[in-house]
Amino acid sequence: MKGTNRYERKNTRDYKEGYCTCGSSYTCCYIYVFNLPSKEYIEFIDFRVLGILLSLMIVMAGLGINGIFDGLGKSLIRKCNSTRKLAFVLVFLCFFSAMLLTNDVALITFVPLALLTLKMSGKENLVIPIVVMQTIAANLGSMLTPMGNPQNLYLYGTSGMGIAQFILLMLPYTAVSAVLLIVVILTFKKESVTLSINEDNKTNSSKVRVVVYFIMFVLCILVVVRVLPWHVITVAIFLVALFMEKEAVKGADYALLLTFIAFFIFIGNMGELPAVKNMLSSLVKGREVAVSIISSQAVSNVPAALLLSGFTTNYEGLIIGTNLGGLGTLIASMASLISYKQVANGQSEKKGKYFVSFTVWNVVFLAVLMVVYMLLG
Repeated sequence: MKGTNRYERKNTRDYKEGYCTCGSSYTCCYIYVFNLPSKEYIEFIDFRVLGILLSLMIVMAGLGINGIFDGLGKSLIRKCNSTRKLAFVLVFLCFFSAMLLTNDVALITFVPLALLTLKMSGKENLVIPIVVMQTIAANLGSMLTPMGNPQNLYLYGTSGMGIAQFILLMLPYTAVSAVLLIVVILTFKKESVTLSINEDNKTNSSKVRVVVYFIMFVLCILVVVRVLPWHVITVAIFLVALFMEKEAVKGADYALLLTFIAFFIFIGNMGELPAVKNMLSSLVKGREVAVSIISSQAVSNVPAALLLSGFTTNYEGLIIGTNLGGLGTLIASMASLISYKQVANGQSEKKGKYFVSFTVWNVVFLAVLMVVYMLLG
C-alpha cells in the first residue's frame, strides 16, 4: 500500500476494485493525492534522471562561471560587420549551444550578450526580433539531443531508446527549424555595423578548472549513453565541484529537481488509481503529440512530459509533442521566461511588443512544424 488515507480501505481486494469503506466507488470519495508519505514513494522517483540532471547543471554552471560561453560569443561577434551577420551569430549561438548546454543555459548566457552588443552598436531596434529568434532557436535546437532540455533527458531515460534513435527522431524537426530561422533572419534589413567588444568584465577563470569541467561533461555524456554508472559519476562530480568551486554547486537549479521529485510521486500515486489511470490513458492514447502540445501551453513542457509519461508507452510521441509544445505561449517552455525577464528588466517599455512578437512567431513556427509532423506521420 502506498501510504494511508482518511478513508480506511477494507482490504486490498476492495481497493483494487475501487471501493472504500462507504461502499461507493472511490472516484466519488477520494482521488487520493493526499496520501501521507510512505517509504514506498521512493520507488516512484527516477534517481538516475535526477543524478544526470544535477551533474549537467553543476558542470554548466562551472563552465559559465569561468566565462567559456561568454568568451566564445564575443570572439564570434567580433567578426560581424553587418546586422544580418550579427543576427545569425546571436541566434545560432543559442540554437547549437542548446543541443549540449540545455536551452536555459544558452539563453542565460547569450541573451544578455545580445542586449549588450545591440546597445553598443546602436541597433537597439533589433532587440525584439533577435531575442525572440534566440528564444525560439534555443527551444528548437535543444530538442535534438537528450541533454538539450530536462524533458528530453527524462523521456530518453524512461524510453530506453538509443541516442542515435533519439537524434534521428528529432532531426527532421531540427533541420526544418534551422531553415525557418535562416529564412526569418534573411528578412532583417542589412546594415553595416561596427563592434568593439568591452573586455572589462573578465571572469576569474582557470584553465585547470575549465579542463576539469570539460572532462566532467564528457563523463556526463557517457552516463547519458549508459556507458558509465550514474550514481558514481554524480557523486564524483558533486564532490569535485564542491572542492574546486562551490559556486558551481550552488548554481544548480534545485527547485527544478524538487519539481521532478514532486511529479514522480504524483504520477506514481495516480498510477495506483485504476479509474484515473484508465481515464488518462484513454485520453492520451493515440493522441500523444496533440495532448503533449496542448498540455505544454498551460503547464510547460517539462511537467507535461512527466505527467503524461505515466499514462502511455508511446514515448516517441511524447518526445515530439513536448518538444514542439515548447513553442506557443510564454510558459510553454519555462526557458522562454529567461529572455522575457531580460528584456523586461532592461527595457520595460518593450514588454508588450516583445510578448506580441514572441507569441506570433511561436505560433508560426509551431504551425509549420505540425505540418512537418503530419507529413512524416
